[in-house]
Amino acid sequence: MSIPYENATSGKNAMNDIQKTLKTFGCNKFGSWEDFDTGTMTVQFEWDGRMVELKASASGYAAVWLKENPWTYRRQSTKQEWEQKARDKGAVAVYSILRDWIKAQVTAIETGLLTFEGVFMPHMLLPDGTRLVDRVDEVHKLLAPPAEH
Repeated sequence: MSIPYENATSGKNAMNDIQKTLKTFGCNKFGSWEDFDTGTMTVQFEWDGRMVELKASASGYAAVWLKENPWTYRRQSTKQEWEQKARDKGAVAVYSILRDWIKAQVTAIETGLLTFEGVFMPHMLLPDGTRLVDRVDEVHKLLAPPAEH
């Protein structure tokens, strides 16, 4: 079975497309970075005074790719090389996934299908720099019923 985006090649060029899409949409601030330790890609932008931070895991994509394409002794690479290939595919794929997702969301907003808040609210930054979705997760954990013994 084929995994969507496993043959993507745009990689970091997709980040230029994201920046262009968001600038055309009216964003006045834009930034992106990678966390090499966690395999996370982050895109941050501001629109109409609202800061938004999107995170995507290349490591998560790599894990899915490895599940579909497990290493065997018949591969013409070591297990470590195969796992590196998965991480590389994940890094390229995540850029393309973010580009397509952002472009689709912006188009939905521009055509009135969705509101900015309806799309990006979970990813909006609170005054302390925490994403709303992360704060909700924290509160949910605090309110969770105690584990039964």
